[in-house]
Amino acid sequence: MSTPESSPRPRAMRSTALLGAMAVVVLCSGIVQGYLTPLLPALGPLLHLSSVGQNNIYLLSQLAFAVLTPLLSRLGDLYGHRRLLRIALAMVAGGSLLMAAWPSAATLAVGVLLQGALVGFFPLLVGILRSRAPERNRTGISLLVGVLLIAIGVGGLVAGVLSERHPAAGLWTAVPVAVLALVAGLLLPDSDVPHGGRFHFGAAALLTVGLVALVLVLAQGAAWGWVSIPTLGLALVAVVALAAWVAVERRAAHPLVSVRMLSNRRLAVVSGYTFCAAFGTIGFLGANALFLGASPADAGYGMGLGPQAIATVSLGMVTAGFAGSALTPRLARRAGDRAVLAAGGLLAALGFLGMVLCHGTLPSYLTCALVVGLATGVFESIGRTLSAEVVDAQQTALAVGINELALSLGAAIGAAVTGAFFAAHADRGTGHIALSGYLWSWSCCALVAVLGTALALRYRGPRPAVADPAPQAVPQTPGTKLA
Repeated sequence: MSTPESSPRPRAMRSTALLGAMAVVVLCSGIVQGYLTPLLPALGPLLHLSSVGQNNIYLLSQLAFAVLTPLLSRLGDLYGHRRLLRIALAMVAGGSLLMAAWPSAATLAVGVLLQGALVGFFPLLVGILRSRAPERNRTGISLLVGVLLIAIGVGGLVAGVLSERHPAAGLWTAVPVAVLALVAGLLLPDSDVPHGGRFHFGAAALLTVGLVALVLVLAQGAAWGWVSIPTLGLALVAVVALAAWVAVERRAAHPLVSVRMLSNRRLAVVSGYTFCAAFGTIGFLGANALFLGASPADAGYGMGLGPQAIATVSLGMVTAGFAGSALTPRLARRAGDRAVLAAGGLLAALGFLGMVLCHGTLPSYLTCALVVGLATGVFESIGRTLSAEVVDAQQTALAVGINELALSLGAAIGAAVTGAFFAAHADRGTGHIALSGYLWSWSCCALVAVLGTALALRYRGPRPAVADPAPQAVPQTPGTKLA
């Protein structure tokens, strides 16, 4: 016979198993995000991919992320989070197997498009978590963010080891993890929030066109020229398509994304903060590897590290991110959500400011990089947590999806701005980027992080419910009766 002391135990075991299965799914997401990028330079000659072709593979993945984030999130809220999660897992597993078993330029292109479905993992998982184990919502999200960050770093290292003898061998890195995640997805329960409604195909088409045009502008603007006809034309397409999407959504009986949700002040603040934090912490990652690998003898700056050492530094940064994510729920309980939001932005600003001032030696630069890594864990954990909590349960996946989209766009714009600074400070004779290009980039990342901190200070959590005053006793007189 159970006792009051022992009754919570089965619930704790169930929520632990739930988080374990979710961690396997997120592990797959991190491995897939981390393993391909370091392989592309070696795969290029093997698959007859030029530098432009390699960049186009990366661009395809960014396009898939932007388009699939709101679509999978909304479909999950409409038709069930578990159902859409299983579809997304099947897409990622299929894309990973296709690339590994039949490596070619074409299969890589198709594979990264299918792998783009991983952007739905987090919103759909949070929808299930908030429904099935709401008491573990904050600690669960912080755990999943930590696993994601560690997996990104591990994915690159494992792929590098596998590809030492043959570059294509590294493509198998994601396959066993994707299959394991597919099994974990079959074990997960569905959320118990009510589903229903209709999918607005017209709004989906407009949103897709607008996001594709926007991502193309951000990714290719520096190469095409920011005032060139292709860039300005696509920018116009993005503005017109997104404006038309908003107009259609306002009149739709079953909108794809409720415009009213976009006017939710707390969700807007959190998403804007996420954009600013991702601008530097994620948008500068590629440039960070370039600085670490630059030879002081040739460029006059840098650390002269090899690929393995750079991967080790990246792993150190994501380990710091794991620590930041793990500490976030405890810090939020003690200091409040707004303070943790501000702390994430402030840490990022301090890290990039430190790079401006202390980039001359490896220990000082690594210290600053670890601070940026710590900030990444904090902002990703608190941003995803609050975006899930500021809306009703039946809109959880879409709200987290909007935050994910803000993260992706922030990283894309950050990378584009960094690329513009590098292009403006490149030596045409040698191709080397002048140190001033890095100084401008670090300064810009610090400034945008400060803007994110200012946004964080405008966050206002829900007001605690005020209890009704206790009813006063009414003197009872003969002949009266209390209802």
